[in-house]
Amino acid sequence: MRTVAITRELTDAIRNCELTFLHRSEIDFARAQQQHLRYQSALTSLGCEIVVVPAPPGLADSVFIEDTALVLDDVAVMLRPGVASRQPEVAGVAEVLRQYKPLRTIEPPGTVDGGDLLRVGNTIFAGLSTRSNQGGIRQLHDIVSDFGMTVTIVETTKCLHLKSAVSEVAPGTLLINTAWITSSAFEDFDLIPVDKNEAHAANALRIGSNLIYPSSFPRTMESLVNRGIDVVPVDLTELQKAEGAVTCCSLIFAAP
Repeated sequence: MRTVAITRELTDAIRNCELTFLHRSEIDFARAQQQHLRYQSALTSLGCEIVVVPAPPGLADSVFIEDTALVLDDVAVMLRPGVASRQPEVAGVAEVLRQYKPLRTIEPPGTVDGGDLLRVGNTIFAGLSTRSNQGGIRQLHDIVSDFGMTVTIVETTKCLHLKSAVSEVAPGTLLINTAWITSSAFEDFDLIPVDKNEAHAANALRIGSNLIYPSSFPRTMESLVNRGIDVVPVDLTELQKAEGAVTCCSLIFAAP
């Protein structure tokens, strides 16, 4: 088996990205491109085979490919982003994913952003947020139950996506910002809190025993390292201005 990481080209339209919880600030596009390339290099260093999906002009948020699909062992679920301007992103990603997996689809009026979906084992924690609604999550439940998986809803009100507030960093271990989300849904896990001065630090991308993690959160990163987690730091400060994070920029799965 090989590990495939599907990423998407960055376009200068990102300066007009959708924002919900952040004030708009100027994005240095050239620097953002370099950071994105280094992110891809980090994926490659961990054994991922990079597949790049072209982005048509005007799709401002398309680099955040995670929101378009949930890729499981036996199926890829094409999602329906909760902002209308992002819904055209899905078609191009579906064309690539159908080469690897059978596809199922979230239908209107349901909406689900991939950033709201945290898979841990056979459970998918689904964030009920400004981007993902009850109808979309219900459809997702109906789809994944055919493949032996369950869905647990977690309400989010203080952050863009569920994975803005919690992500898996090691087997049975989650990184969490309890100021943004209740920990009650995750009581069966070992929880590592983010540093109180690093509110946006809960998003991490686990690949095997390694963790791709933003270098802009050094205190939380130190906590992870002290737990014996192998951290690969990346600088994504420009993409963070667009409410991006390390899980947002790839779809990672095993393929023959």
